[in-house]
Amino acid sequence: MDKRLGVYICGGCSIGESLDVDRLAKVAATGHKVPVCRTHACLCGEEGVAQIRGDLTGGAVNAIVIAACSPRAKMECFNFGSTQIVERVNLREHVAWSHPPKDEDSQALAEDYLRMGMAKAEKMEPPEPLSETISRAILVVGGGVTGINAALEGAKAGHDVLLVEKEPQLGGFLGGLKKVFPTHPPYTEAEDNQLAEKISAVSAHPRIKVFCSTQVTRTEGQPGMFDVTLRNGNDAETHRVGAIVMATGWKPYDRARLTLPGCDLPDVVTNVEFERMAAAGSVARPSDGQPVKSALFVQCAGSRDPKHLSYCSSVCCMSTLKEAEWLRAQNPEVEIFIIYRDMVTPGTYESYYQSLQNHALNFLMKGSVTSLERDANGKVVVSVDGSLIGSPIRVAVDMVVLATGMVPNSADNDAIRTLRDARRTVERNESETQRAEAEKIVTLLQDRDGTEILNLSYRQGPDLPVLQNGFPNSHFVCFPYETQRTGIYAAGAVRSPMDSAMAAEDACGAMLKAIQSVQLATNGQAVHPRAGDLSYPNFALQRCTMCKRCTVECPFGALDEDEKGTPKFNPYRCRRCGICMGACPERIISFKNYSVDMIASMVKAIEVPDEFEDKPRILIFACENDAYPALDQAGMMRATYDASVRVIPLRCLGSMNIVWIADALSRGIDGVMLMGCKFGDDYQCHFIRGSELANRRLENVKDTLERLQLESGRIELVQLGIDEGDRVPRIIDDFVARVRELGPNPYKGF
Repeated sequence: MDKRLGVYICGGCSIGESLDVDRLAKVAATGHKVPVCRTHACLCGEEGVAQIRGDLTGGAVNAIVIAACSPRAKMECFNFGSTQIVERVNLREHVAWSHPPKDEDSQALAEDYLRMGMAKAEKMEPPEPLSETISRAILVVGGGVTGINAALEGAKAGHDVLLVEKEPQLGGFLGGLKKVFPTHPPYTEAEDNQLAEKISAVSAHPRIKVFCSTQVTRTEGQPGMFDVTLRNGNDAETHRVGAIVMATGWKPYDRARLTLPGCDLPDVVTNVEFERMAAAGSVARPSDGQPVKSALFVQCAGSRDPKHLSYCSSVCCMSTLKEAEWLRAQNPEVEIFIIYRDMVTPGTYESYYQSLQNHALNFLMKGSVTSLERDANGKVVVSVDGSLIGSPIRVAVDMVVLATGMVPNSADNDAIRTLRDARRTVERNESETQRAEAEKIVTLLQDRDGTEILNLSYRQGPDLPVLQNGFPNSHFVCFPYETQRTGIYAAGAVRSPMDSAMAAEDACGAMLKAIQSVQLATNGQAVHPRAGDLSYPNFALQRCTMCKRCTVECPFGALDEDEKGTPKFNPYRCRRCGICMGACPERIISFKNYSVDMIASMVKAIEVPDEFEDKPRILIFACENDAYPALDQAGMMRATYDASVRVIPLRCLGSMNIVWIADALSRGIDGVMLMGCKFGDDYQCHFIRGSELANRRLENVKDTLERLQLESGRIELVQLGIDEGDRVPRIIDDFVARVRELGPNPYKGF
């Protein structure tokens, strides 16, 4: 591409008062072919934007550098089309608002930023959009309340929907219930189950095709082009769909795992077993079929317990209240005891709680059940400790109901966790013995049969990666329906514990994301978090050594391998994070607008003072998702920090290639800081493992530095939340102070 670079420098928002804008314009013209360089007092105004558009449409420029505010600001204003080369240089938040005005070091900082932006723009090429035939059909797996509502919403939006249920009929767990929680004023009585009406609506809808007694035996391809094989008995057929909603619901926690003494007595049942008895017509003592004259409900039976389910299952308290109401309707004289740790009845459900609480024969007591035993009369004697009464009590009842928690109906969770841990052992280059053992586990489990739900033909496993408790691995804060498999969205109780009303609402959200995924795939664009991005990585496979680092480290399964072990790229699965680019030791992976060469060129564009000027240069590689916004936030707060730092935003800290650190240090840069998202079990990284991967690579870099007689303290990784802009000045100033103590980089001048 014959590059004609236009540079546009804004003087507004204190930039003109803080910096010599004319001097910046001279810097732009020095050493670069810049046919157009303009300054404007308010570049984002109508006149300023019109100037840029005029130069573009007139052909004077075909790539532009805008030196003004943060690239996170005025995005619509400076949007000149998704295929237009635009590089934003942050003079406002990172210079004018965070450093002293009319200062020599502030001016040098701005000039370096301008050089860096131009260096990158000169290497950028316009992205070439993907263009494949995309299916608009959506697969919904699971025919319970979530799946039914998702199917209806998708069909209403004009999409063909395939609804798959493994049981002979739709309805799921809710379909077998007689009553549901109150959803209408005054919210004091359970309501009749209306799910049958929605089942009829689904069955009659011309855009919805229902498959009962059917399972997904294979899912191949990528968003927009998933080929899904459905099997009913001996019959199998393959359908192409654009996106998938996983709504496979939940199952009760196995009470056999509970350690409560006596929980296996015949007159001790779970809340699910109680519901089934109620739906059948009446509740009686299982041991002898006699009427229930007294019952005790044990809350949190396995929930909120690190030995069992560490989370609150959200519906147990309401289920107990509903079951108590049902017992009361069957026998107005029944005595009911509810032993709870806390009663969780949010919102309008509180009215329902109060209506049950006020009945004279309902006894609600905070405490902990320590044992169950059977007395000589056949009653179950319940021992309760830690009650508000202050002393242990014993209650004899006809029946005990355990409120066991909700476990997501994801794949074989134990096997998936074992597989995940084994893969991490392989990735982390542990000892040969550990690696060999882990590889055996990976080989054994990745070919499991009958334990998967989606049966993905992905190199990284046959189903969705799950968290510790079996819920699909996701970024719940920013993208609640997202999973680590692009175009596949979890909804309902398989995503998080929830009741039927919330599950119906959740279905709408997941279906909306599935529809968005199909639309973005149609346009060749990425989904969250870089929604709308047209770029994608290119692989120079002729230089590939088949080390498998890119296929192993991609968090989203975008890379499979062919029979020779060569990476096989699925572009529509890609989130454009660049983690594969950072992983590749041969540097054969690049984007047209983001590459190892581009970032290296930005590093080389920094003017490094010699060792006698006592002006260190510190380079910060900042993740654009959390760290870069925090830096912007510091500028908006007018917080000042050392002007020796130069910030380069990265799509993800996991895209950092260690050659950039080598380039920086070899040029005399005195210190390098990596600013990324928080990571760990409660990670905040938008790309799942970016900061964690960067931290691992950094350990190897530090070892190399020490062999080169460079202090490892010249490099540091900082975890930074998007809301921690107030920490930025102290973090930067402390690091600069430590680098100053180490002295100038001995490679200056070489």
